[in-house]
Parts: sequence; structure tokens; C-alpha cells
Amino acid sequence: MNVHDLLRTGPVMPVIVIDDATLAVPLARALVDGGVRVLEVTLRTGAALEAIRAIAREVPEALVGAGTILSARDLQQAREAGARFGVSPGATPELLALGKAGDWPYLPGIMTPSDLMAALAAGYSALKFFPAAQAGGIPMLKALGGPFPQVSFCPTGGITLATAPDYLALPNVVCVGGSWLTPAALLHARNWAGITKLAAQAAALPRPD
Repeated sequence: MNVHDLLRTGPVMPVIVIDDATLAVPLARALVDGGVRVLEVTLRTGAALEAIRAIAREVPEALVGAGTILSARDLQQAREAGARFGVSPGATPELLALGKAGDWPYLPGIMTPSDLMAALAAGYSALKFFPAAQAGGIPMLKALGGPFPQVSFCPTGGITLATAPDYLALPNVVCVGGSWLTPAALLHARNWAGITKLAAQAAALPRPD
């Protein structure tokens, strides 16, 4: 599966922060039960790699990936843990090169036209726009669509269930990233039914054409 196919799997990619790896499998199952299969587990905690291993091993119907990849070491560890794809908040020449070195889907992040041009030059046409709301949101994505019509985006950062449809209506947005699907309160309460409900709402959002 290439990164374009991955992003078209569903309208929302949950951005997941897990600080207790024992929660990973029931969380993944709750999201899948709600119709969300592509899961980005961020490498922001010490439990993240073990969480990815557990989901990859025990929830094969999920497409689990690693977010917050900041270095070559992060990328290597994510792949070894069983992550099916990787996401970065930004991009470095090293990561752009490594992301093209194999058949592993990699989604680098950009915020400015210069970032975008560097990613295009490295061979990328699917990008994360981050932090979306703070970097100009919908008006910025519309502006980028003019000179860069060949680029598809997964905007992430500050997007909610209420604002997601407006992003998804843009022709250059394939899906959005969102942390609202796995709020810490529901996660720590082990309220899997609540998370399944949030996932179902996200999965039902209108998809871009």
C-alpha cells in the first residue's frame, strides 16, 4: 500500500498518545469497531513503541503507524516495531531521503511553501500540513492549492469533529488528522464504547471526491 492509498482509507486518521501500552490493543479494537482502521501512534511517550508492537501483533485489521518521527533512529525503531507507515511533523533532508529508500509509506510534514517545494523536489506529493489551524487552516490550504495542484494533504493540528468537514471539502485534502477520537479522559477510564462512538462519527464524515 502506498501513502496515497493509505490516506484514502478513511476521512480521519486518529493521532494517538499512549502512556500505558496495556491500553493499546483495546483502544485499537475500539477504533476499528467504529470504522477507523488507520491509526497513528505518536512517538511522544516511552510506551509508544510497545503499543505499536502490540497493535501490530494482536489487531491485524488495523493499519498502525508511527507519528512524531523526528530522526532516522525513530524511523528505524518504528519499522522494527511493526509500524505500517510513518508520519513526521516536519521534514529533514535525511528523513526525506530515507522515506524514499524503501516501500514503507512515509508522510512528511510541511508548513510553508518552501517546505512544500523541498518535499516535492524529494519526490513527495502527499504531505501532512502541520500545525494546520495555527498555520493558516483552510485559507492556507486553498492558497497552496493554486501553485501546487498536484499535492494532496492530510492537515493535522487543531482540527475537531465540527471543523473536519470544512477541511475535507477542499479538493487538495484527502483526510485529516485528529486527536479528538482518543481523548485522555476516555482512554484512562477505559471507556471503549465511548471511543468507538467517536470513531463511528469520524468514519461517517463525508469523504473528499
